[in-house]
Amino acid sequence: MYQKEFMATAAAEADSNLQTNEGGPFGAVVIKDGKIVGKGHNRVLIKHDPTCHAEIEAIRDACQNLNTHDLTGCTLYTSCYPCPMCLSAIIWANIKKVYYGNTAKDAADIGFRDDFIYKFIESGCTDASVMELTQQDRNVTIRTFNAFAQKQDKTIY
Repeated sequence: MYQKEFMATAAAEADSNLQTNEGGPFGAVVIKDGKIVGKGHNRVLIKHDPTCHAEIEAIRDACQNLNTHDLTGCTLYTSCYPCPMCLSAIIWANIKKVYYGNTAKDAADIGFRDDFIYKFIESGCTDASVMELTQQDRNVTIRTFNAFAQKQDKTIY
């Protein structure tokens, strides 16, 4: 069930970057059992890391605080519709409920555009102006996959 106080906290995380300039104006929190277990804001600039989006920072914080890689049962509140990378991280973390404030268009209106990534994926990842994606040397890399398939103590996630 949606709780406005958690969106206010995500917004406060986003607001912090108006002063610190650590990254863009994005914030997020992860909730479990009615409590904040992870917080984050965009830290791309300060960390020199393009993966340090608010949602991913909040997921990383929650995973550390809960000592797990599986956030089943958690909810994410974020100040803006998640980008494709963040959507993927949310899915990998097993978060099934996300509340967001601003839209992707709101983000585009202030200079943050994710639509080219969606178009790249929809086109079969074939637009070389975005990225050249080419398979090579599967015969070399498949050996590790085959060995993993034979492991008795493997964990698949």
